[in-house]
Amino acid sequence: MNPDFIKYQAQTSPYPLGMEVSHAIGSYIYDTNDKKYLDFVAGVSACTLGHQHPRVNQAIKDQLDKYSHVMVYGEYSQSPAVQYCKLLASLLPEPLNKTYLVNSGTEAIEGALKLAKRTTGRSQLISCHNAYHGNTMGSMSVMGFEERKQAFRPLLPDVDFITFNNEEDLQKITTRTAAILLETIQGGAGFIQPENNFLQKVRKRCDEVGAMMIVDEIQPGFGRTGKLFGFQNYDVIPDIVVMGKGMGGGMPVGAFTASAEKMDLLTENPKLGHITTFGGHPVIASACLATLQELTETNLMQEALEKEKLFRSLLVHPLIKEVRGKGLMLAAMTETAEITNEVILNCQDKGLILFWLLFEGCAIRITPPLTISEEEIKEGCAIILSVMDDIIKKEQKA
Repeated sequence: MNPDFIKYQAQTSPYPLGMEVSHAIGSYIYDTNDKKYLDFVAGVSACTLGHQHPRVNQAIKDQLDKYSHVMVYGEYSQSPAVQYCKLLASLLPEPLNKTYLVNSGTEAIEGALKLAKRTTGRSQLISCHNAYHGNTMGSMSVMGFEERKQAFRPLLPDVDFITFNNEEDLQKITTRTAAILLETIQGGAGFIQPENNFLQKVRKRCDEVGAMMIVDEIQPGFGRTGKLFGFQNYDVIPDIVVMGKGMGGGMPVGAFTASAEKMDLLTENPKLGHITTFGGHPVIASACLATLQELTETNLMQEALEKEKLFRSLLVHPLIKEVRGKGLMLAAMTETAEITNEVILNCQDKGLILFWLLFEGCAIRITPPLTISEEEIKEGCAIILSVMDDIIKKEQKA
């Protein structure tokens, strides 16, 4: 397939990994030569329950037998989407009780930014250096990495940046600010967690000046940090929560949640303040509902913290400088990007899937399905350590 893959399908980089996928189940992906690969990436945090989870698969099949797309978002009452939004509201703190379902995380960011401007009547947006929130024009405008943006300018005006965990920078949030958007845990920057009650201090500053606080839960969300959403670890309630990736059990989806009072502003002045054809798609919503039910009816979220401890106990090696992150959102840091590249590529050769982070070249992404077993964690970590041992031996010989 690879020649046709390169010829006919648009690429994101000059050097795609090019695995020819045959099938996937549980924590494993199989190529067309029937070689199996232990998956420590989960489709970049998207496959929360692993591959071909029976509950998610059954929900999709059951819905397909009833109906698929019947109307654009927001016109018909469709059970999967209604049930999902109702369950989500019961699991979120007040006043986060109304959800707009869209097709991806980046569209959810776009909707959240629009809602913040509509609610406040202000134009300034603030994001963080080295932040990543998606790749459409609005989301790219609040990306804190100029190298990825410069070829596509001009972008949205009136966007400013602060440094994550820098309390002095919070004074840049003023009565001109519509919203500050920040990841609960910075993903592309290297899985950086908030320190010294930083999120609470952001909340306080927003309250002082009437700005909105938007948290991007696209990566931390849906159980990966031991809570349903990352912000629940830090005793703070945002104005808008943005979600995606892991919410659909591997299906394409996004959403943003706010209070009913704020969300209803998208219905008038103007009407159709945000519209989408396929948002709330009944098949996708069924997968989301099954995923959320599985997460809340089992111990998978709590187990993520125990599995984190296991990873940290095993990933001890001279080439690993530290392990960042929380739960099953982890990054093993090496000294150089070259070492990280070698580890990731050699591990794939040995049947373990790892991946990179967007802006931090020294990071090895470890974001497996929440359903991964302790034995599979041990198996994968043994491969990592073996590959690192080989790198040291090669350096010693050189």
